[in-house]
Amino acid sequence: MQVKTFVEELKAADISTLIGVPDSTLKPFCDYLQTNEGAQVFKHYVPVNEGAAVGMAIGSYLATQKAACVYMQNSGIGNMVNPVTSLANEKVYGIPILFLIGFRGEPGKKDEPQHRFMGEITESMLEVLDIPHAVIGADTTKQDLTEILTSARQTFEENRQFAVVIKKDFFDGEIFLHDTDNGNTLIREDAVKEIITSINEEDIVVSTTGKISREVYEQSDAIKGSHRQDFLTVGGMGHASMIALSLATEKPDKRVYCLDGDGAVLMHMGALAFIANRAPKNLVHICLNNDAHESVGGMPTGCVGTHYAEIAKACGYEQCYTVTDSKGLSEVLETVSQNQKLTFIEVKVAVGSRADLGRPKESAKENKQNFMAYHNTDA
Repeated sequence: MQVKTFVEELKAADISTLIGVPDSTLKPFCDYLQTNEGAQVFKHYVPVNEGAAVGMAIGSYLATQKAACVYMQNSGIGNMVNPVTSLANEKVYGIPILFLIGFRGEPGKKDEPQHRFMGEITESMLEVLDIPHAVIGADTTKQDLTEILTSARQTFEENRQFAVVIKKDFFDGEIFLHDTDNGNTLIREDAVKEIITSINEEDIVVSTTGKISREVYEQSDAIKGSHRQDFLTVGGMGHASMIALSLATEKPDKRVYCLDGDGAVLMHMGALAFIANRAPKNLVHICLNNDAHESVGGMPTGCVGTHYAEIAKACGYEQCYTVTDSKGLSEVLETVSQNQKLTFIEVKVAVGSRADLGRPKESAKENKQNFMAYHNTDA
């Protein structure tokens, strides 16, 4: 289905406010929202996580008496559970919301390992949450969608939520161009290469989900000959820093480098305050900041222009740096290697990656086993 047909159906269902976290399954729709036309059709917000999106949808309904639409990848269901069950559910406040959920890990379809289990339980989770839903794909007609959204509106009248689960093949793949230039010139993979080159063989690397882990994987193999010292956090966006904190605490004799993304930091920013409070002197937290959700299509975050190093400093990180080029990054990494202090490095990078960027060849379990074997040789 064409995006504009889908948009017309949403408008006909009296949807005027869209709030969400982007997903590659919804990329044509997300790209449309970044165009001038999309901005004129909908009020649109990109909050830090899916739970926050539900909070905004609740506020929107209280102000307008109209259901808002929240979009997300199905992995985001985990973040939305608390505000849905504790606030929006009809047994509490009874707030109508339309959910658009990208169906990653659809059973029987090839996808990345982090999506497999969530794909298996997506529909059953919606049932447990008491959210009626419909699944749409390439064979869904305009009439089908009209009927589905009519059912959604009837559900809203009962002060309940309704979900539309969208398969990868639903949108026809049309392209809506929007400006992704953030003004930065440093290529993220070059920054990753600089970081991997600087670390010692005994150091621990924890990388966040998405293209950062894919680049860490390839650069580690090219530079170090393997990626055994890296833990690739291929799912669980926003949790890499807490994994790194625990590793740094349990292994105080090793330097731990956490390669994070700005979208991931935003998703669970409270981690910065907690890490600073624990103050492990062997943790180097690096935020590769391109102001975008690049791994799922490049939509700007809702917090473009945020100064992450300044936030980390305010939280209590001992030393904080902001770098914009390879030379500056190299100098900071050299300085950091000479001392033991909780460190935050914000690296401002451009949006974009190699078209032939690979993916890990090993399974997530194999990555875990190789990592643990490498860093626990004395166990």
